[in-house]
Amino acid sequence: MTQSRGRARFGILVPFTNTNLEPDMALLRPDGVSMHFARMGGYDRDEIPDADQMHGLGAADLDEPLHLLQGVRPDVILYGCTSATLTHGPAFDRALAERIKVESGAETVTAAGALVHALQTLGVTRIGFASPYVSAINDMAIGFLAETGVETVARSEVGYDLDNYGQGDLDPQAVFDLGLAADRPEAGAIVLSCTDMRSVEIISRLEQAVGKPVISSNQAMMFQAKQLAGIRDTLPGYGQVLERGRL
Repeated sequence: MTQSRGRARFGILVPFTNTNLEPDMALLRPDGVSMHFARMGGYDRDEIPDADQMHGLGAADLDEPLHLLQGVRPDVILYGCTSATLTHGPAFDRALAERIKVESGAETVTAAGALVHALQTLGVTRIGFASPYVSAINDMAIGFLAETGVETVARSEVGYDLDNYGQGDLDPQAVFDLGLAADRPEAGAIVLSCTDMRSVEIISRLEQAVGKPVISSNQAMMFQAKQLAGIRDTLPGYGQVLERGRL
């Protein structure tokens, strides 16, 4: 029996210490989509993932992981680190996506760009922002979003520096509490930024608690990748943006 190609193939670039992006993508995967992962470096696993470390990841050479992903002929490539391009700015983020597209021949999504895309799709211009990042990266993230027309009216952070494994080890309740602390009446949505934070599991519960959309890095990437692949399925249970399908 010959296996069919399926509806689409997603190639996903993952920071090499990230342990939650792959499980999240398995939860969010539309029927008929296969997912193929390649790990990328450019930072020190034993250092705090501060602005310098994430800046290095964003500027890292992608030739080898991209070459490996091209072996499966993906329809869409997802660049699975938010802070790596948040620390460089929107112009860098757009240029990186274009470079990956040109080199691979695949449509391309970046985590940071996907957050902006989801917010623009929902028509949200004021947000509460939550992440496990160090404060300096949060400053850069808020500046990045401001350049795209999104105002951060409240922010929530852990309050101490997490290492590369600490970010991924935050349990879903801690992520829920972090997101809840970022809510304000004037915020049109809550953004949970970081592809290694266990946000996907609590999106629906947090939306019920705050009464507004919740956007996470991995959910936003899947939303945009699904659109680029022409897949209109709704994905219930993981937030309004995916439950509405093609908006």
